[in-house]
Amino acid sequence: MPEPTVPPTPPVPLDALLARADLGLRRIAGPADPAVVVHWAHTSEMADPYPYLLGGELLLSAGVHVPDGAGAGYFDAYVSRIVAAGGAALGFGVAPVHDTVPGALVEACEMHGLPLLEVPPRTTFSAVARAVWQLMAQARTAELRRVTEAQQSLATAAARPDPVPSVLQQLARRLGGRAVLYGPEGTRIAAAGPDPGEETRAALAKLAEVVRPSGQEPSDARPSSASDTVAGLRLVAHALGNGEGFVLGTAAPQRDAGDHTIASVAAVLLSLLTGERHSGSGAGRSSALVRLLLGAAPAEVAPLLGGDRWRVVHGRPDGRAAPDPVAASALGAALGSSLVDVAGEVVRVLVPGGRTVERVPGWTLGVSAAAAPRDWRAADIQAARALARARATRAPLLRHGERPTALTDLVPPAEADAHARALLAPMEESPALVDTLRTWLSLHGSWDRTAVALDVHRNTVRQRIARCASLLDADLDDPDVRMELWFALRRT
Repeated sequence: MPEPTVPPTPPVPLDALLARADLGLRRIAGPADPAVVVHWAHTSEMADPYPYLLGGELLLSAGVHVPDGAGAGYFDAYVSRIVAAGGAALGFGVAPVHDTVPGALVEACEMHGLPLLEVPPRTTFSAVARAVWQLMAQARTAELRRVTEAQQSLATAAARPDPVPSVLQQLARRLGGRAVLYGPEGTRIAAAGPDPGEETRAALAKLAEVVRPSGQEPSDARPSSASDTVAGLRLVAHALGNGEGFVLGTAAPQRDAGDHTIASVAAVLLSLLTGERHSGSGAGRSSALVRLLLGAAPAEVAPLLGGDRWRVVHGRPDGRAAPDPVAASALGAALGSSLVDVAGEVVRVLVPGGRTVERVPGWTLGVSAAAAPRDWRAADIQAARALARARATRAPLLRHGERPTALTDLVPPAEADAHARALLAPMEESPALVDTLRTWLSLHGSWDRTAVALDVHRNTVRQRIARCASLLDADLDDPDVRMELWFALRRT
């Protein structure tokens, strides 16, 4: 079964839909598993809905596609295709085509383990879909409320006389697990939450070593976070942004969508609490600020910040009017820099020029070129323009001067032509197959549009594409294969 391409919203438990009295849905086949969830609702009357499913759907059908006299074989094939596509459940409307759910369909769903729901005549499919979206919105609101409350409690804990243990206690309580702060040498400085046992303690300490910088390698040579699963617990290690080797480790029984945000906020707070008192970076920034205020040029103070060339990053949070200080600090920690400025609706971050800036979930970023201090003002303008283009094109990240050349320009023409000839050699005696494959790929795999473009029947298109796949010995559903074939076809 393929992994469903799920949307960035909490799924809906199937039992929650069944509990809606206004819908009147009734499970008549399939497992009564409370773990079954629905990611969206989709209506289709196709006899084979597989090509139109992404996985995780509650598929709704009134049985229009069922031919007269359909038997067990038809329903077995129909249900098996839904299961193969990753469908979560099937809802069958008993009106206006059928008075009852066909018995063969009930048997097929029971055999394949697909939950089958009876949709009464008074309930429209649009009402079912609306209920799915309503339940998703309620779950999303509850998740946001939980994250907001956790952020507030963590910030309050950071202001206590014993901030580090207090933050760890709050984090452990919010995650329902264990939170540990490791020092630069791997020693456990503080911990909170129930002891998960020797095996998990050892695994979490080992995971912390994966993200801890050694001091003899570049600052971005190791990941900022790593995860593992041991004894049914989700283990995560976060390298704190102060660069001094402190690591936050968590072990929790489950990993909800909001847990990553909560742990990230705790990591930012712990970075601030440990960085200033255990490293000289705060003193360097303070000295640089004093010198700037007293008239020094940026070029003179840049070495105090730890480098001569820096990138300016402009970030704007997705779905919020303006960033708050905690969110801005979290962005800085994700980018590996504590040089953060909140300017209205935009957060500006100075990042060392040798560090690669990657996308940060929940943010739209514009990145400048690496610049010397005398060009920082121009780099600030570059980042602002890159952010404006990123927001206009709905891209999560854009760099100044990104994509100076096309991908095909990176391959010498002679080598590209030779590769194309070798890849398409099995079809060189069949121009019709080459033309069909080129048209089909250009139309994103649409059978109907390809048939219209070539003035042939859609079944002819299917047969030709199947023949192409056989000759090339390739999976044409694989996007990597499609990309390589399209590259080759453009050279012929």
